[in-house]
Amino acid sequence: MKIALIGYGKMGRAIEEIALKAGHSIVCKISNPDFLASELTNADIAIEFTRPEAATSNILKCFDANIPVVVGTTGWYNDFNKVSEILKEKNQALFYATNFSLGVNIFFELNKTLAQLMNPHVMYEPSLLEAHHLQKKDAPSGTAITLAEDLLAHLDRKKEWVNREMNENKSDNPLALDLVSIREGEIPGTHTITYCSEIDEIVITHQAFNRMGFASGAVKAAEWMKAKKGIYSMADMLGYRHK
Repeated sequence: MKIALIGYGKMGRAIEEIALKAGHSIVCKISNPDFLASELTNADIAIEFTRPEAATSNILKCFDANIPVVVGTTGWYNDFNKVSEILKEKNQALFYATNFSLGVNIFFELNKTLAQLMNPHVMYEPSLLEAHHLQKKDAPSGTAITLAEDLLAHLDRKKEWVNREMNENKSDNPLALDLVSIREGEIPGTHTITYCSEIDEIVITHQAFNRMGFASGAVKAAEWMKAKKGIYSMADMLGYRHK
């Protein structure tokens, strides 16, 4: 498989390492945000990890080049409906995920199940904390948003999530889920969900040790996308879509 890397930072280099070990080739490495769609025409698929403000344009350039795109950038989802309409018009293919780690996607399912179990136990107050490296610009993370929205979907006593930094005051709205974002050091990604009562607490955490889990998942998604059209996510690839 011939892969175009859109974004050649730390994640791009990790994806390159995994892809080459799997026998694939990297036909172009794009760091310039003003690249042309024609630069992608030798690729079978593109893997995009850049910045939120660039993602939509990058996706549309892949559509123009008539190649599928796997998107790991988060924070662009306000344009999701626009991208979906253009994808349908041009009969293209998009795989997107807030997190490509297998462990995180198992964690997503665990979060849903735990929220269902905790729904009748109103004495437990839920909260969510996410921590990432200083280079991550969007806060909360796409992974944290997925966790928060999945929790809200299964926990009747919370109606919205409210994001804050660690040093900011918590919202006094009892219907709000507290979502704390930390940006420090070189943290690859840690997400913790806590249910706390006056007598005990329940905590589940996913902690990434490095970027290789994300990179491996992105390459597997690219392999899985062969000959597909439409929009897909990790839930489709892992068989969780029915849940």
